[in-house]
Amino acid sequence: MKYKLRPRKNPQDRQSPGKWYATPINGGKVEQSEVAEDIVSLSSLSRGDVGNVISCLIDTVPRYLLMDKSVHLGELGTFRISFSSEGVDDPKDFTVNKISGVRVVFTPSVELKKKLENIHFEKGE
Repeated sequence: MKYKLRPRKNPQDRQSPGKWYATPINGGKVEQSEVAEDIVSLSSLSRGDVGNVISCLIDTVPRYLLMDKSVHLGELGTFRISFSSEGVDDPKDFTVNKISGVRVVFTPSVELKKKLENIHFEKGE
């Protein structure tokens, strides 16, 4: 994994000198079609079969999330919905308008984390 160094200020003390931090370099994007081609080469499925399964997965995961479910995809990991809200002193004062920051959270599985343990880092441009 390539990285580059970027300076950052301490957000709690903007007057202090910044420090340099490593940030990952994005090596580009792999499109769904390329993922499908790789899966085809590893299986007996056709390109259409794999493409159809990926498309159906993309359609199905949000449906389960909207049903208040987390979606566990085996050795890949789990998707779930999370959000923030403003606090209130009395529960009677809470309204859904106080909910914000809805996001999808992905938690990688133990197996996926293990596959990434031996990552090698090198400084990029």
